[in-house]
Amino acid sequence: MASTHGAVHQVLVASNRGPVSYVVQEDGSLTAKRGGGGLVSGLSAIGPDAGALWVCSALSDGDREAVRRGIGEDGVRMLDIPADVHADAYNGVANSVLWFVHHMLYQTPLEPVFDAEFRRQWESYEAYNRAFAEALAEEAGDGAAVLVQDYHLCLVPGMLRELRPDLRIGHFSHTPWAPAEYFALLPDDIRRQLVLGMLGADRLGFLTHRWRSAFVSCVQATDVEAVTRMALSGVPEAFQHVPGWKGPGHRTWLGVHGLGADAEFLHARSHEADVEERMRALREEIGAGRKAIVRVDRTELSKNIVRGLLAYRQLLDDHPEWRERVAHVAFAYPSRQDLAVYRDYTAEVQRLAEEINSQYGTATWTPVVLHVKDDFARSLAAYRLADVALVNPIRDGMNLVAKEMPVVSDEGCALVLSREAGAFEELGKDAVVVNPYDVVETARALHAALSMPVEERAERTKRLAAAATALPPAQWFLDQLEALRS
Repeated sequence: MASTHGAVHQVLVASNRGPVSYVVQEDGSLTAKRGGGGLVSGLSAIGPDAGALWVCSALSDGDREAVRRGIGEDGVRMLDIPADVHADAYNGVANSVLWFVHHMLYQTPLEPVFDAEFRRQWESYEAYNRAFAEALAEEAGDGAAVLVQDYHLCLVPGMLRELRPDLRIGHFSHTPWAPAEYFALLPDDIRRQLVLGMLGADRLGFLTHRWRSAFVSCVQATDVEAVTRMALSGVPEAFQHVPGWKGPGHRTWLGVHGLGADAEFLHARSHEADVEERMRALREEIGAGRKAIVRVDRTELSKNIVRGLLAYRQLLDDHPEWRERVAHVAFAYPSRQDLAVYRDYTAEVQRLAEEINSQYGTATWTPVVLHVKDDFARSLAAYRLADVALVNPIRDGMNLVAKEMPVVSDEGCALVLSREAGAFEELGKDAVVVNPYDVVETARALHAALSMPVEERAERTKRLAAAATALPPAQWFLDQLEALRS
């Protein structure tokens, strides 16, 4: 079914968060703030004449007011989905269920509980996905390429294929994908719906081969009678759908695109005046001549900040020679504070940092330099100062911090990296690798990283930076677009 709305857009991106947000000022006027990231870079790379459109949610009161007033930027369509529906879909399902499943975060003796309230919220998730599918169907030109983003919109490909079988539909997962036995925590009908929704796409993209393989296992373990897996010569994986399901001969291809760091942007931004100013302030906080173990994260449960602090404390216990000679610079920026479990986690990070400082600190040395207010310039300053980068997530789709620090570091930094980070696939051979649950091993890794000879550290950093920038954001997007079109 071709669009009946005279749509001309030939490249469309769909995501929960868009490239712009609006704030209502005291006088009632609206101001717009532009965002960044790989998708923004990618859409910029295809040029202004490509007929591109970004479909996203109106997230704030300012966004909703902009939609009501008909204010918007060229190339962006915001959907004013009812706030209660969005809250159920985003917090109730996407962030409290799908995120927890893919990152394997549940304390299973107590959770999850898939009760009537969950079913009510799932209906909102369906409605939220349907709003995106309908908007994309309305806006897309004949045969357009549509790139759907992330776990918020897993049902969109299947819904959109029913509305517009002429479109080329892609979906990219920015998170890990759960192994089949963990994915099976979900109710059978829900996981079947998720799998079929994803398989509505012509192409599915993942950050690593591991996450792609996990998705394949989930399909094989799900009762999807209309799908048979086929090994096709020259491609990693594909699914062939029997005639009658989403149209005859429909095939879903799977690909891997490991998002890299934007070296050009990072080098330029990290040497601006505000970063230099924050470097001076950080050096003063750390203290002259001391080494810096740096981590920069949101206080996301999967980032494993608490065990990182415990490992640092273990380091100070096992190697008292590092006392007064090192500081742990920990930037833990609050995340999802509307969920109680995240508020509790943020409070535990602060409590533990204070406990370490109280136990080991002296009049002239603060062992943990903790900042909880988001400040990108200060993060870049810490990147430049880092002797050791600590990236120890429980589970992470990629983890761009692991890629950005070696790129920005002034003197080279040793990377202590969890084997459960997606970045491990590309960076593991030049990192000091740890089991994120093993605090003693992580303490040993910190000691090894701090003790690494300068020449070795510089060589490793050079190789890490090369691997980290192999697929910069614009190329990452263009590669997916080209693969979808071909």
